[in-house]
Amino acid sequence: MEFTGGGRLEIRVTSADVGKRVSVRCVTDSGEAGGMFTDAVGVLTSWDGGVLLITRRSGETVRIAESSLVAGKVVPAAPARRRGPSATFPELARATARAWQPVESEALGDWVLRASDGFTRRANSVLPLGDPGLPVGEALTRVREWYADRGLPAYVQAATGAEGTQELLCAELERLGWRREVSAEVRIAALAPIGDQDSDVSAVRLSRTVDEAWLRRYGRSGEPGPAVRAVLASGPSVWFASVAGADGVPAAIGRCVVDGRWAGFMAVEVDPDLRRRGLATSVMTALARRALDEGASAAWLQVEADNDGARALYDGMGFAPHHHYHHYLRAES
Repeated sequence: MEFTGGGRLEIRVTSADVGKRVSVRCVTDSGEAGGMFTDAVGVLTSWDGGVLLITRRSGETVRIAESSLVAGKVVPAAPARRRGPSATFPELARATARAWQPVESEALGDWVLRASDGFTRRANSVLPLGDPGLPVGEALTRVREWYADRGLPAYVQAATGAEGTQELLCAELERLGWRREVSAEVRIAALAPIGDQDSDVSAVRLSRTVDEAWLRRYGRSGEPGPAVRAVLASGPSVWFASVAGADGVPAAIGRCVVDGRWAGFMAVEVDPDLRRRGLATSVMTALARRALDEGASAAWLQVEADNDGARALYDGMGFAPHHHYHHYLRAES
């Protein structure tokens, strides 16, 4: 990383660069002889009281004392991916939202308040894709009231790590007392290689509707009520996959929503006693082939940041991170 100008380290960032992507270098101790340097790259979300806040791609916030800076500059947005489909953040955010629609929603400017009787954070959180039409603090007050009226905690879903994502909103949420509770990666890939995998799909059954057996394998539904079924059935073109198992409970399941060029994969689960036998791959291959038949060409999925097993599986299928999203909970909730 080159910071020099004419052979000298230079600080070429100021508080006027808040909201831009920057690269900075600072000393990690007193800066005396032998001091160590560290670099940080991300969106400059605050420069106040002698402290810089930089939000990295993962959503992690780095605090840097202004007095420790030795170099810094504004840098271009993260380079475009060199493989797989191209996608902007707004396009992908809207596609993922259409694949997991809430039972109830209400607009607040360009924000969408979503509720589904508490079934998953995605279906019970604010999707802030634009201007709420109010100052952020006032909008968040409305949000808290709306969810309180429904007996639900107030969550906001916000993203980091791609051009056009919401690092400034994330920083403002934290400043106002909201805390990040869980993070996930949104990954994308070309669809054809997933459908072309050498995988046995003969045992995979595809259906347009979710049945009781599928729900018994699905780990997030608990006692599935109307909200669970409504969310799972939502989307432009929905498919459910299952592989027969013992005692009427599938050995593996999956869900795919086809939406134009996109195929979104969700709820891929395998009996813990039957993992590492290729069942998840078979499920995704069968769903990918059906999505290809419907004209899709690109794939997306969401995986929680600490799910190492799933991330390794998706790495092997060609999925790469596009951006991260985070659910922020109001502390008093």
